[in-house]
Amino acid sequence: MWDFSILFDHWDQYMAGFRQTIWASFLGLIGSLAFGTLIAIMRIAPIRILQALGTVYVEFIRNIPVLMVVFFFFLGLPALGFPIEPFPAGTLGLTFYTAAFIAEAIRAGLQAVPSGQSEAARSSGLSYIQNMRYIVLPQAIKVVLPAIGNQMLNLVKNSSVLGVIAGLDLMYYADLINLSTFKGLPVYTLVAAFYLVLTVPLSLAVQYMERRFARSN
Repeated sequence: MWDFSILFDHWDQYMAGFRQTIWASFLGLIGSLAFGTLIAIMRIAPIRILQALGTVYVEFIRNIPVLMVVFFFFLGLPALGFPIEPFPAGTLGLTFYTAAFIAEAIRAGLQAVPSGQSEAARSSGLSYIQNMRYIVLPQAIKVVLPAIGNQMLNLVKNSSVLGVIAGLDLMYYADLINLSTFKGLPVYTLVAAFYLVLTVPLSLAVQYMERRFARSN
């Protein structure tokens, strides 16, 4: 039952999926950080329409499964005349899904920065964008780093949805190996071990950031 020779017999497939999972997680993190920051700024902007758009996006995305978001890109874009490969479709789905949660974390950090600092920045001649870029955002990001780290962990685990759309990730190759060997328990146990290789160091890093932030307060 615990035939881990499967790992050596299918090493190339496991490693191909592992690389794709890392790549999807990395691209998803960069994209969700950028887009999530934009949405967070929109939610506290002094323009009502921007606030409304940001709020609708966050509330909608946070209340549907990540798989639905991935299907929107994988099935919806081709239906609209924009063909897309499984891997970029899955990565975009991860990005836009995770961005909603990162936006909420960053919004909380932005609101935690004392308002007096923004008022001082405006009185010194800085525009709203300059105030956000140079004064508020650097402080907010420091505050919400642990929360962003937790979302990164979730993103890595959510990347398994790429397997549903043939995204060539760990779960996709595990399904192929299982179909050829009919040894599901060791096949998926090894997949879990690969995910742990990614998530345990990230979890330890998040805990370190949380302790460091607690001491700085």
